[in-house]
Amino acid sequence: MRLLLISLLTALPLLASASELLPFTASYTADWKQLPVSGSAERSLVKLESGQWEYQFRASMLVAELTERSVFHLNGQQIQPDQYRFKRGGLGKSKEISHDFDWANKQVTGSDRGEAVKLTLKSGLQDKSSYQLALRNDVADGKKSMSYQVVDGDEIDVYDFRVLGEEKVRTKAGLLDAIKVERVRDPTKSGRTTVLWFAKDWSYLLVRLHQKEEDGKEYQIMLKEAEVDGKPVKGAKDS
Repeated sequence: MRLLLISLLTALPLLASASELLPFTASYTADWKQLPVSGSAERSLVKLESGQWEYQFRASMLVAELTERSVFHLNGQQIQPDQYRFKRGGLGKSKEISHDFDWANKQVTGSDRGEAVKLTLKSGLQDKSSYQLALRNDVADGKKSMSYQVVDGDEIDVYDFRVLGEEKVRTKAGLLDAIKVERVRDPTKSGRTTVLWFAKDWSYLLVRLHQKEEDGKEYQIMLKEAEVDGKPVKGAKDS
């Protein structure tokens, strides 16, 4: 159960502006409605001296921990991943994933839980962190439906999303105007639902995520605090 909640935390998207990436730090709290279990997660995005960007994620849930790191570059406005690392430890099964993206030779190589990975690298292909940034950018650009090819373990999967509308979200940082987005899944294959909210006035930072599993269990992740380009995120006060 701890690993289920930590896995949910990894689904949190990144933030940036529509036309440029902005460095940020953000922290979240997570709740599992069926049990008195809480977790926390932190994300950061920084620009490296090489011109690449580094995104890091850390989550903790009691004695279980997870770390994720993605290094990527921009080809015009297109995000292109260079390196992806994932590690989960603590109670339950441990897991490690390593992917390297060779754009010159059009190959993705690495390992997934000790098994070798080798895939053809096509234009637009994302890793499990960089697709989150592409999603945020597309929402900021006003798109209503989005689809991404993502390296998921030792295969390529397709992640689809659609915009549901606008909604206000109460967070510990205040009341924020947000765009509501839903992960689109084939109902004949999965009963899971995932909904995300992005703050319109704060570079479309993710402020809330709600997920319902096929067995009826529900999870919610809420923004605790964040800084975008050095500025603290602040919403309106409740009236």
